[in-house]
Amino acid sequence: MSSSFFIKKKGNPKIMKQGKNTVGPKRKGDGDLGKSSKVPLKKPSRHNEEISSDSEPEGPAAPRKKASNEEQEFDETPQEKKLRLAKLYLDQLKEEEEKKAEDDSFETDLIAGRLQDEVLEQKGKLQRFIAKDLMPPDASDIRLLRGHKLPITCLVISSDEKYIFSAAKDCSIIKWDVGSGKKLYTIHGGRKGTEDRHVGHTAHILCMAISSDGKYLATGDMNKLIMIWEAETCKHLYKFTGHKGPVSGLSFRKGTHDLYSASHDRSVKVWNVDENAYVETLFGHQDAITGLDSLSRECCVTAGGRDRSVRVWKIAEESQLVFHGHEGSIDCIQLINEEHMITGADDGSVSLWSVNKKKPLSTVKQAHGCHGDVGLEQPHWVASVAALQNSDTVASGSHNSQVQLWKCGEKYRRLDPLFSIPVCGFINSLKFSSSGQFLVAGVGQEHRLGRWWRIKEAKNGIYVIPLKRKPPCPEEATVDE
Repeated sequence: MSSSFFIKKKGNPKIMKQGKNTVGPKRKGDGDLGKSSKVPLKKPSRHNEEISSDSEPEGPAAPRKKASNEEQEFDETPQEKKLRLAKLYLDQLKEEEEKKAEDDSFETDLIAGRLQDEVLEQKGKLQRFIAKDLMPPDASDIRLLRGHKLPITCLVISSDEKYIFSAAKDCSIIKWDVGSGKKLYTIHGGRKGTEDRHVGHTAHILCMAISSDGKYLATGDMNKLIMIWEAETCKHLYKFTGHKGPVSGLSFRKGTHDLYSASHDRSVKVWNVDENAYVETLFGHQDAITGLDSLSRECCVTAGGRDRSVRVWKIAEESQLVFHGHEGSIDCIQLINEEHMITGADDGSVSLWSVNKKKPLSTVKQAHGCHGDVGLEQPHWVASVAALQNSDTVASGSHNSQVQLWKCGEKYRRLDPLFSIPVCGFINSLKFSSSGQFLVAGVGQEHRLGRWWRIKEAKNGIYVIPLKRKPPCPEEATVDE
Protein backbone atom coordinates (compact mmCIF):
# COMPACT_ATOMS: atom_id res chain seq x y z
CA MET A 1 0.00 0.00 0.00
CA SER A 2 2.69 2.41 1.04
CA SER A 3 4.91 1.65 -1.99
CA SER A 4 2.14 2.27 -4.52
CA PHE A 5 1.21 5.47 -2.68
CA PHE A 6 4.75 6.85 -2.98
CA ILE A 7 4.98 5.86 -6.63
CA LYS A 8 1.92 7.92 -7.42
CA LYS A 9 3.31 10.84 -5.43
CA LYS A 10 6.54 10.75 -7.46
CA GLY A 11 4.65 10.66 -10.75
CA ASN A 12 2.66 13.84 -10.06
CA PRO A 13 5.62 16.29 -9.86
CA LYS A 14 6.96 15.04 -13.20
CA ILE A 15 3.62 15.76 -14.82
CA MET A 16 3.61 19.22 -13.27
CA LYS A 17 7.12 19.88 -14.56
CA GLN A 18 6.26 18.78 -18.07
CA GLY A 19 3.46 21.36 -18.37
CA LYS A 20 1.73 23.53 -15.82
CA ASN A 21 -1.20 24.11 -18.20
CA THR A 22 -2.22 20.41 -18.41
CA VAL A 23 -5.91 19.88 -17.84
CA GLY A 24 -7.48 16.99 -15.94
CA PRO A 25 -5.94 14.11 -13.90
CA LYS A 26 -3.56 11.70 -15.63
CA ARG A 27 -4.32 8.03 -15.72
CA LYS A 28 -1.86 5.29 -14.96
CA GLY A 29 -0.91 4.76 -18.57
CA ASP A 30 -0.39 8.43 -19.31
CA GLY A 31 3.34 8.29 -18.74
CA ASP A 32 3.78 5.44 -21.23
CA LEU A 33 1.53 7.08 -23.77
CA GLY A 34 3.51 10.30 -23.52
CA LYS A 35 6.78 8.46 -24.23
CA SER A 36 5.38 6.48 -27.14
CA SER A 37 3.62 9.55 -28.66
CA LYS A 38 6.96 11.23 -29.35
CA VAL A 39 7.56 9.01 -32.43
CA PRO A 40 4.26 9.64 -34.26
CA LEU A 41 4.57 13.40 -33.59
CA LYS A 42 7.83 13.55 -35.58
CA LYS A 43 6.43 11.59 -38.53
CA PRO A 44 4.22 14.37 -39.89
CA SER A 45 7.10 16.90 -39.70
CA ARG A 46 9.48 14.54 -41.54
CA HIS A 47 6.79 13.88 -44.14
CA ASN A 48 6.30 17.65 -44.68
CA GLU A 49 10.01 18.17 -45.25
CA GLU A 50 10.01 15.65 -48.09
CA ILE A 51 7.06 17.18 -50.01
CA SER A 52 8.09 19.72 -52.68
CA SER A 53 6.05 22.82 -53.47
CA ASP A 54 4.85 21.23 -56.75
CA SER A 55 3.48 18.03 -55.28
CA GLU A 56 0.23 17.36 -53.46
CA PRO A 57 0.27 16.43 -49.76
CA GLU A 58 -2.50 13.90 -50.20
CA GLY A 59 -3.89 11.64 -52.87
CA PRO A 60 -2.55 8.76 -54.96
CA ALA A 61 -0.16 10.93 -57.05
CA ALA A 62 2.51 11.13 -54.34
CA PRO A 63 2.89 7.35 -53.81
CA ARG A 64 3.04 6.80 -57.59
CA LYS A 65 5.77 9.39 -57.98
CA LYS A 66 7.65 7.86 -55.13
CA ALA A 67 7.29 4.44 -56.66
CA SER A 68 8.49 5.65 -60.06
CA ASN A 69 11.49 7.31 -58.44
CA GLU A 70 12.29 4.12 -56.63
CA GLU A 71 12.07 2.19 -59.90
CA GLN A 72 14.33 4.72 -61.64
CA GLU A 73 16.82 4.55 -58.82
CA PHE A 74 16.64 0.81 -58.94
CA ASP A 75 17.12 0.68 -62.74
CA GLU A 76 20.03 3.24 -62.93
CA THR A 77 23.18 2.82 -60.88
CA PRO A 78 25.15 5.90 -59.72
CA GLN A 79 27.86 5.19 -62.30
CA GLU A 80 25.29 5.03 -65.11
CA LYS A 81 23.70 8.26 -63.92
CA LYS A 82 27.08 10.01 -63.94
CA LEU A 83 27.75 8.72 -67.44
CA ARG A 84 24.35 9.90 -68.70
CA LEU A 85 24.77 13.39 -67.22
CA ALA A 86 28.28 13.64 -68.63
CA LYS A 87 26.99 12.79 -72.13
CA LEU A 88 24.23 15.40 -71.82
CA TYR A 89 26.75 18.01 -70.73
CA LEU A 90 29.08 17.19 -73.65
CA ASP A 91 26.19 17.41 -76.14
CA GLN A 92 25.20 20.79 -74.71
CA LEU A 93 28.76 22.07 -74.99
CA LYS A 94 28.96 20.82 -78.58
CA GLU A 95 25.74 22.64 -79.55
CA GLU A 96 26.92 25.87 -77.92
CA GLU A 97 30.29 25.73 -79.68
CA GLU A 98 28.66 25.04 -83.06
CA LYS A 99 26.25 27.97 -82.61
CA LYS A 100 29.10 30.23 -81.53
CA ALA A 101 31.15 29.22 -84.57
CA GLU A 102 28.20 30.00 -86.87
CA ASP A 103 27.68 33.41 -85.24
CA ASP A 104 31.40 34.21 -85.43
CA SER A 105 31.58 33.29 -89.10
CA PHE A 106 28.43 35.34 -89.81
CA GLU A 107 29.85 38.37 -87.97
CA THR A 108 33.19 37.95 -89.74
CA ASP A 109 31.44 37.90 -93.11
CA LEU A 110 29.45 41.01 -92.19
CA ILE A 111 32.54 42.91 -91.04
CA ALA A 112 34.52 41.84 -94.09
CA GLY A 113 31.68 42.91 -96.38
CA ARG A 114 31.36 46.28 -94.70
CA LEU A 115 35.10 46.92 -94.82
CA GLN A 116 35.13 46.01 -98.50
CA ASP A 117 32.25 48.44 -99.16
CA GLU A 118 34.07 51.21 -97.28
CA VAL A 119 37.24 50.66 -99.32
CA LEU A 120 35.24 50.75 -102.57
CA GLU A 121 33.38 53.84 -101.36
CA GLN A 122 36.64 55.67 -100.65
CA LYS A 123 37.91 54.75 -104.11
CA GLY A 124 34.64 55.84 -105.69
CA LYS A 125 34.01 52.39 -107.16
CA LEU A 126 31.08 51.28 -105.00
CA GLN A 127 27.91 51.05 -107.08
CA ARG A 128 24.74 49.57 -105.63
CA PHE A 129 22.33 48.47 -108.37
CA ILE A 130 18.99 49.78 -107.12
CA ALA A 131 17.42 51.34 -110.20
CA LYS A 132 16.19 48.04 -111.69
CA ASP A 133 14.01 47.41 -108.61
CA LEU A 134 12.38 50.85 -108.42
CA MET A 135 8.73 51.37 -109.34
CA PRO A 136 6.75 54.58 -109.95
CA PRO A 137 4.88 55.57 -106.76
CA ASP A 138 1.11 55.92 -106.62
CA ALA A 139 -0.13 59.51 -106.69
CA SER A 140 -2.01 58.88 -103.44
CA ASP A 141 1.24 57.94 -101.65
CA ILE A 142 2.93 61.29 -102.36
CA ARG A 143 2.62 63.71 -99.42
CA LEU A 144 2.64 67.51 -99.66
CA LEU A 145 3.93 69.47 -96.64
CA ARG A 146 2.92 73.13 -96.70
CA GLY A 147 4.22 75.88 -94.44
CA HIS A 148 6.26 78.34 -96.50
CA LYS A 149 4.51 81.33 -98.04
CA LEU A 150 6.90 81.67 -100.99
CA PRO A 151 8.72 79.18 -103.27
CA ILE A 152 11.02 76.63 -101.66
CA THR A 153 14.66 77.23 -102.57
CA CYS A 154 16.58 74.44 -100.78
CA LEU A 155 16.20 71.53 -98.37
CA VAL A 156 18.21 68.83 -96.57
CA ILE A 157 17.39 65.52 -94.88
CA SER A 158 18.99 64.42 -91.61
CA SER A 159 21.17 61.30 -91.82
CA ASP A 160 18.75 59.33 -89.59
CA GLU A 161 15.93 60.27 -92.03
CA LYS A 162 13.69 61.56 -89.23
CA TYR A 163 13.75 65.24 -90.12
CA ILE A 164 13.62 67.54 -93.15
CA PHE A 165 14.87 71.14 -93.05
CA SER A 166 13.57 73.50 -95.73
CA ALA A 167 14.08 77.16 -96.61
CA ALA A 168 12.32 79.54 -98.96
CA LYS A 169 12.23 82.98 -100.52
CA ASP A 170 10.23 84.17 -97.48
CA CYS A 171 13.53 83.91 -95.51
CA SER A 172 12.08 81.29 -93.16
CA ILE A 173 13.44 77.88 -92.12
CA ILE A 174 11.16 75.01 -91.09
CA LYS A 175 12.09 71.72 -89.42
CA TRP A 176 9.67 68.91 -90.33
CA ASP A 177 9.02 65.50 -88.81
CA VAL A 178 9.12 62.96 -91.66
CA GLY A 179 6.86 60.42 -89.96
CA SER A 180 3.97 62.73 -89.03
CA GLY A 181 4.59 65.51 -91.57
CA LYS A 182 4.22 68.12 -88.82
CA LYS A 183 6.26 71.27 -88.31
CA LEU A 184 8.55 70.98 -85.29
CA TYR A 185 10.27 74.38 -85.42
CA THR A 186 9.90 77.50 -87.53
CA ILE A 187 12.57 80.19 -87.77
CA HIS A 188 10.73 83.18 -89.21
CA GLY A 189 12.37 85.52 -91.68
CA GLY A 190 12.81 89.20 -90.98
CA ARG A 191 12.15 92.29 -93.07
CA LYS A 192 14.83 94.05 -95.02
CA GLY A 193 16.67 96.53 -92.79
CA THR A 194 16.14 94.57 -89.54
CA GLU A 195 19.46 92.64 -89.77
CA ASP A 196 20.81 94.15 -86.54
CA ARG A 197 17.92 93.12 -84.29
CA HIS A 198 16.42 90.07 -86.04
CA VAL A 199 17.81 86.59 -85.27
CA GLY A 200 17.62 84.86 -88.63
CA HIS A 201 17.68 85.68 -92.33
CA THR A 202 16.30 88.86 -93.85
CA ALA A 203 16.95 87.90 -97.50
CA HIS A 204 16.21 84.93 -99.76
CA ILE A 205 17.90 81.74 -98.48
CA LEU A 206 19.66 80.06 -101.40
CA CYS A 207 21.37 77.01 -99.85
CA MET A 208 21.64 74.88 -96.72
CA ALA A 209 23.64 71.92 -95.38
CA ILE A 210 23.51 69.62 -92.35
CA SER A 211 26.47 67.85 -90.75
CA SER A 212 26.60 64.05 -91.02
CA ASP A 213 26.12 63.67 -87.25
CA GLY A 214 23.08 65.96 -87.32
CA LYS A 215 24.60 68.50 -84.92
CA TYR A 216 24.88 71.61 -87.08
CA LEU A 217 22.69 73.20 -89.74
CA ALA A 218 24.18 75.86 -92.04
CA THR A 219 22.19 78.28 -94.23
CA GLY A 220 23.32 80.90 -96.76
CA ASP A 221 21.41 83.87 -98.14
CA MET A 222 21.42 86.74 -100.65
CA ASN A 223 22.83 89.07 -97.98
CA LYS A 224 26.26 87.33 -98.15
CA LEU A 225 25.70 85.73 -94.72
CA ILE A 226 26.14 82.16 -93.48
CA MET A 227 24.14 81.24 -90.36
CA ILE A 228 25.00 78.25 -88.16
CA TRP A 229 22.18 76.65 -86.15
CA GLU A 230 21.88 73.82 -83.66
CA ALA A 231 19.91 71.28 -85.67
CA GLU A 232 18.21 69.70 -82.65
CA THR A 233 16.66 72.88 -81.23
CA CYS A 234 17.08 75.32 -84.17
CA LYS A 235 18.96 77.64 -81.82
CA HIS A 236 21.16 80.25 -83.53
CA LEU A 237 24.88 79.73 -82.84
CA TYR A 238 27.14 81.70 -85.20
CA LYS A 239 27.13 84.06 -88.13
CA PHE A 240 29.91 83.81 -90.73
CA THR A 241 30.72 86.87 -92.83
CA GLY A 242 33.35 87.23 -95.51
CA HIS A 243 31.72 86.50 -98.86
CA LYS A 244 31.24 89.52 -101.12
CA GLY A 245 28.26 88.09 -102.96
CA PRO A 246 25.20 85.91 -102.31
CA VAL A 247 26.07 82.53 -100.76
CA SER A 248 24.94 79.94 -103.32
CA GLY A 249 26.38 76.64 -102.06
CA LEU A 250 27.09 74.96 -98.71
CA SER A 251 28.31 71.48 -97.75
CA PHE A 252 29.76 69.82 -94.66
CA ARG A 253 32.61 67.41 -95.22
CA LYS A 254 31.26 63.96 -94.28
CA GLY A 255 32.29 62.83 -90.78
CA THR A 256 33.59 66.29 -89.80
CA HIS A 257 32.40 69.79 -88.99
CA ASP A 258 34.43 71.40 -91.78
CA LEU A 259 32.13 73.58 -93.88
CA TYR A 260 32.65 74.53 -97.54
CA SER A 261 30.83 77.55 -98.95
CA ALA A 262 30.52 78.96 -102.49
CA SER A 263 29.33 82.37 -103.58
CA HIS A 264 28.49 84.56 -106.53
CA ASP A 265 31.77 86.34 -105.71
CA ARG A 266 33.42 83.35 -107.53
CA SER A 267 35.23 82.09 -104.40
CA VAL A 268 35.13 78.95 -102.28
CA LYS A 269 35.72 79.36 -98.54
CA VAL A 270 36.56 76.78 -95.87
CA TRP A 271 35.29 77.16 -92.27
CA ASN A 272 35.71 75.20 -89.03
CA VAL A 273 32.33 75.28 -87.30
CA ASP A 274 33.57 73.68 -84.05
CA GLU A 275 36.09 76.50 -83.59
CA ASN A 276 33.79 79.15 -85.10
CA ALA A 277 36.69 79.97 -87.40
CA TYR A 278 37.51 80.90 -90.99
CA VAL A 279 40.22 78.71 -92.58
CA GLU A 280 40.97 79.77 -96.18
CA THR A 281 39.65 81.05 -99.52
CA LEU A 282 40.08 79.45 -102.95
CA PHE A 283 39.69 81.24 -106.31
CA GLY A 284 39.39 79.96 -109.86
CA HIS A 285 35.90 80.36 -111.36
CA GLN A 286 35.32 83.10 -113.91
CA ASP A 287 31.65 83.60 -113.07
CA ALA A 288 29.22 83.25 -110.18
CA ILE A 289 29.30 79.78 -108.56
CA THR A 290 25.83 78.24 -108.59
CA GLY A 291 26.30 74.99 -106.67
CA LEU A 292 28.66 73.03 -104.41
CA ASP A 293 28.87 69.51 -102.98
CA SER A 294 31.31 67.32 -101.02
CA LEU A 295 31.64 63.87 -99.44
CA SER A 296 34.28 62.42 -97.08
CA ARG A 297 37.44 63.36 -99.02
CA GLU A 298 39.10 66.69 -98.31
CA CYS A 299 37.81 68.17 -101.54
CA CYS A 300 34.65 69.65 -103.01
CA VAL A 301 33.06 70.13 -106.43
CA THR A 302 31.46 73.31 -107.78
CA ALA A 303 29.37 74.39 -110.75
CA GLY A 304 30.52 77.66 -112.30
CA GLY A 305 27.33 78.92 -113.90
CA ARG A 306 28.05 80.97 -117.02
CA ASP A 307 31.75 80.06 -117.18
CA ARG A 308 30.42 76.58 -118.16
CA SER A 309 32.98 74.77 -116.02
CA VAL A 310 32.85 72.18 -113.27
CA ARG A 311 35.77 72.26 -110.83
CA VAL A 312 37.14 69.77 -108.31
CA TRP A 313 38.94 71.56 -105.47
CA LYS A 314 41.68 69.66 -103.63
CA ILE A 315 41.73 71.61 -100.38
CA ALA A 316 44.93 70.23 -98.84
CA GLU A 317 46.93 70.62 -102.05
CA GLU A 318 45.30 73.98 -102.86
CA SER A 319 44.81 72.83 -106.44
CA GLN A 320 41.83 72.40 -108.76
CA LEU A 321 40.74 70.35 -111.77
CA VAL A 322 38.67 72.03 -114.49
CA PHE A 323 35.99 70.24 -116.58
CA HIS A 324 33.99 71.53 -119.57
CA GLY A 325 31.01 70.04 -121.37
CA HIS A 326 27.71 71.98 -121.05
CA GLU A 327 26.67 74.57 -123.60
CA GLY A 328 24.71 76.69 -121.11
CA SER A 329 24.94 77.86 -117.52
CA ILE A 330 25.57 74.95 -115.12
CA ASP A 331 23.06 75.56 -112.33
CA CYS A 332 23.27 72.46 -110.12
CA ILE A 333 25.72 69.72 -109.17
CA GLN A 334 25.70 66.61 -106.96
CA LEU A 335 28.27 63.91 -106.16
CA ILE A 336 27.20 60.29 -106.71
CA ASN A 337 30.36 58.93 -105.06
CA GLU A 338 33.93 60.13 -104.58
CA GLU A 339 34.72 59.67 -108.29
CA HIS A 340 31.48 60.52 -110.11
CA MET A 341 29.01 63.42 -110.21
CA ILE A 342 25.94 64.67 -112.05
CA THR A 343 25.16 68.20 -113.26
CA GLY A 344 22.23 70.06 -114.79
CA ALA A 345 22.23 73.20 -116.94
CA ASP A 346 19.87 75.78 -118.38
CA ASP A 347 20.43 74.30 -121.86
CA GLY A 348 18.19 71.44 -120.67
CA SER A 349 20.98 68.86 -120.47
CA VAL A 350 21.97 66.46 -117.69
CA SER A 351 25.57 65.22 -117.66
CA LEU A 352 27.40 62.42 -115.89
CA TRP A 353 31.08 63.01 -115.01
CA SER A 354 34.14 61.21 -113.71
CA VAL A 355 36.86 63.15 -111.87
CA ASN A 356 39.37 61.36 -114.12
CA LYS A 357 37.89 62.65 -117.40
CA LYS A 358 37.80 66.26 -118.59
CA LYS A 359 34.61 65.69 -120.60
CA PRO A 360 31.27 64.19 -119.50
CA LEU A 361 30.94 60.40 -119.63
CA SER A 362 27.35 60.80 -120.77
CA THR A 363 25.03 63.72 -121.61
CA VAL A 364 21.27 63.71 -122.16
CA LYS A 365 20.13 66.81 -124.06
CA GLN A 366 16.64 68.24 -123.57
CA ALA A 367 16.25 65.94 -120.60
CA HIS A 368 12.92 67.54 -119.66
CA GLY A 369 11.67 68.45 -123.12
CA CYS A 370 11.00 71.87 -124.62
CA HIS A 371 8.44 74.66 -124.35
CA GLY A 372 7.46 77.65 -126.48
CA ASP A 373 6.00 78.33 -129.90
CA VAL A 374 6.75 76.17 -132.92
CA GLY A 375 10.14 77.07 -134.31
CA LEU A 376 11.06 78.98 -131.12
CA GLU A 377 11.20 76.06 -128.71
CA GLN A 378 13.42 76.40 -125.69
CA PRO A 379 14.48 73.48 -123.50
CA HIS A 380 13.20 73.37 -119.92
CA TRP A 381 15.99 74.47 -117.59
CA VAL A 382 17.29 71.77 -115.27
CA ALA A 383 16.90 73.48 -111.89
CA SER A 384 17.98 70.65 -109.57
CA VAL A 385 19.67 67.25 -109.53
CA ALA A 386 20.01 64.60 -106.82
CA ALA A 387 21.94 61.35 -106.47
CA LEU A 388 21.43 58.34 -104.23
CA GLN A 389 24.98 57.97 -102.92
CA ASN A 390 27.02 54.99 -104.14
CA SER A 391 24.18 53.74 -106.32
CA ASP A 392 23.09 53.82 -109.96
CA THR A 393 20.06 56.08 -109.33
CA VAL A 394 19.89 59.86 -109.93
CA ALA A 395 17.07 62.36 -110.37
CA SER A 396 16.55 65.73 -112.01
CA GLY A 397 13.91 68.43 -111.78
CA SER A 398 12.71 71.27 -113.98
CA HIS A 399 9.45 73.19 -114.48
CA ASN A 400 7.77 70.73 -116.84
CA SER A 401 5.73 69.36 -113.89
CA GLN A 402 7.81 66.19 -113.63
CA VAL A 403 10.63 64.76 -111.55
CA GLN A 404 12.69 62.48 -113.80
CA LEU A 405 14.54 59.45 -112.41
CA TRP A 406 17.56 58.08 -114.27
CA LYS A 407 19.58 54.89 -114.21
CA CYS A 408 23.36 55.10 -114.55
CA GLY A 409 24.76 52.39 -116.80
CA GLU A 410 27.68 50.14 -115.98
CA LYS A 411 30.75 52.14 -114.89
CA TYR A 412 28.61 55.30 -115.22
CA ARG A 413 29.00 55.34 -119.01
CA ARG A 414 25.33 55.90 -119.80
CA LEU A 415 22.18 57.62 -118.51
CA ASP A 416 18.87 55.87 -119.19
CA PRO A 417 15.45 57.26 -118.15
CA LEU A 418 13.63 55.17 -115.56
CA PHE A 419 10.28 56.91 -115.01
CA SER A 420 8.88 60.34 -114.23
CA ILE A 421 6.83 61.48 -111.24
CA PRO A 422 4.20 64.21 -111.80
CA VAL A 423 4.89 67.25 -109.58
CA CYS A 424 3.48 70.64 -110.63
CA GLY A 425 5.79 73.65 -110.31
CA PHE A 426 9.48 74.50 -110.33
CA ILE A 427 11.49 71.67 -108.78
CA ASN A 428 14.01 73.93 -107.04
CA SER A 429 15.61 71.26 -104.83
CA LEU A 430 15.84 67.46 -104.77
CA LYS A 431 17.26 65.13 -102.13
CA PHE A 432 17.29 61.34 -101.68
CA SER A 433 17.13 59.88 -98.19
CA SER A 434 20.34 58.04 -97.28
CA SER A 435 18.62 54.63 -97.43
CA GLY A 436 16.83 55.41 -100.68
CA GLN A 437 13.39 54.88 -99.15
CA PHE A 438 12.05 58.24 -100.29
CA LEU A 439 12.83 61.30 -102.41
CA VAL A 440 12.02 64.85 -101.28
CA ALA A 441 11.30 67.68 -103.74
CA GLY A 442 11.20 71.38 -102.84
CA VAL A 443 8.67 73.00 -105.16
CA GLY A 444 7.71 76.60 -105.89
CA GLN A 445 5.71 78.73 -108.28
CA GLU A 446 8.98 80.41 -109.37
CA HIS A 447 12.58 79.49 -110.11
CA ARG A 448 14.77 79.73 -107.00
CA LEU A 449 17.14 82.28 -108.59
CA GLY A 450 14.64 84.63 -110.25
CA ARG A 451 11.13 85.40 -111.44
CA TRP A 452 11.34 84.68 -115.16
CA TRP A 453 8.17 82.55 -115.13
CA ARG A 454 5.36 81.89 -112.71
CA ILE A 455 3.19 78.76 -112.54
CA LYS A 456 0.05 79.90 -110.71
CA GLU A 457 -1.46 76.45 -110.25
CA ALA A 458 1.68 75.18 -108.46
CA LYS A 459 1.80 74.96 -104.67
CA ASN A 460 4.77 76.15 -102.64
CA GLY A 461 5.67 73.14 -100.52
CA ILE A 462 7.63 69.96 -99.99
CA TYR A 463 6.69 66.72 -101.72
CA VAL A 464 7.72 63.49 -99.97
CA ILE A 465 7.83 60.79 -102.65
CA PRO A 466 8.16 57.15 -101.49
CA LEU A 467 10.33 54.95 -103.71
CA LYS A 468 8.62 51.61 -104.11
CA ARG A 469 10.60 48.43 -104.78
CA LYS A 470 9.56 45.56 -107.03
CA PRO A 471 8.77 42.35 -105.12
CA PRO A 472 11.44 39.68 -105.72
CA CYS A 473 10.45 37.30 -108.53
CA PRO A 474 10.25 33.60 -107.42
CA GLU A 475 12.07 32.49 -110.59
CA GLU A 476 14.92 34.93 -109.97
CA ALA A 477 15.17 33.82 -106.36
CA THR A 478 15.43 30.20 -107.49
CA VAL A 479 18.18 31.08 -109.99
CA ASP A 480 20.09 32.99 -107.32
CA GLU A 481 19.92 30.03 -104.97
